[in-house]
Amino acid sequence: MKKTILLTGGAGYIGSHTAVALIESGYDVVIADNLCNSSKQAVERVGKITGTTPKFYEIDVRDKESLSKVFEENNIDSVIHFAGLKAVGESVKKPVAYYRNNLDATLTLLECMEKGNCNNIVFSSSATVYGEENPIPYEETMPRGACSSPYGWTKAFTEQILIDASKADPELSVVLLRYFNPIGAHSSGLIGEDPNGIPNNLMPYISQVAVGKRDSLTVFGGDYDTPDGTCRRDFIHVCDLAEGHVKAVGYCEEHKGSEIFNLGTGTPYSVLEIINAFEKVNDIKINYTIGNRREGDLPQFWANAEKAQNILGWSAKKTIDDMCKDTWKWQSTNPDGYEK
Repeated sequence: MKKTILLTGGAGYIGSHTAVALIESGYDVVIADNLCNSSKQAVERVGKITGTTPKFYEIDVRDKESLSKVFEENNIDSVIHFAGLKAVGESVKKPVAYYRNNLDATLTLLECMEKGNCNNIVFSSSATVYGEENPIPYEETMPRGACSSPYGWTKAFTEQILIDASKADPELSVVLLRYFNPIGAHSSGLIGEDPNGIPNNLMPYISQVAVGKRDSLTVFGGDYDTPDGTCRRDFIHVCDLAEGHVKAVGYCEEHKGSEIFNLGTGTPYSVLEIINAFEKVNDIKINYTIGNRREGDLPQFWANAEKAQNILGWSAKKTIDDMCKDTWKWQSTNPDGYEK
């Protein structure tokens, strides 16, 4: 009998790609999403890719009555928790909204999981929890640091909530996945990153400049102590990231307590290296200027991903060229993203 995985926020960028990977691995998928920063079309396109459209609930995960109904109507074996507000800059301007939304969603979910007798949860965390003090590369044994934004703190607080919950309930299995910098899109070009308004992340901004939606890209800072003066990050293909979730669900089903895994490549690339790779692979020129540093940006960080490889049997496979090529296929065939 197939196992059923609930994806909160599953219509979003990472959630939709994870839905594809789970279905292709033999799982049934249920998605709960309020579509505040996503599109139902992503769910429908998951169906086009896999031949199986996930069951979909348009609900706010913070709504306990609605979420309880999802558990009542489905035999949920595990949850992957993506739902949450995610813009770093916006979180600085609206900290209360971020704390209220992201923490309430987690607490409501845990209460509904307990009532629905579901004991497995994989959480979509972030490398931002390492803060500014830890040396690079980041390793899971390092303490959580001083996060640079309320968004980061919501990830750190949620990790602690889940760890404490697993200590209190010996049946609860928690896996915390700390992402680095997801980019790219499914190779079909059917699903990809479709941010609302002006993109906060590098790759969708590059691709929107490439497609003519934006005039130019501003690179935030060219005077960092890095080889070319621009920030360096651990960019990972979203499909590799999705496969990491499949491995994490399998691990979660077999173990109790809590465990943390980095999902990254272990290789940093600078902003200029990404721009140059995008231009080369797709034979297109990107207009950009070097601007001032952006508050909260660290010069560089990347993952030590050995633990995920050793325990989960997972490692990133796709190259930076794959990330650039797949991003452009998505953006060029969907210049305005999903139909609004």
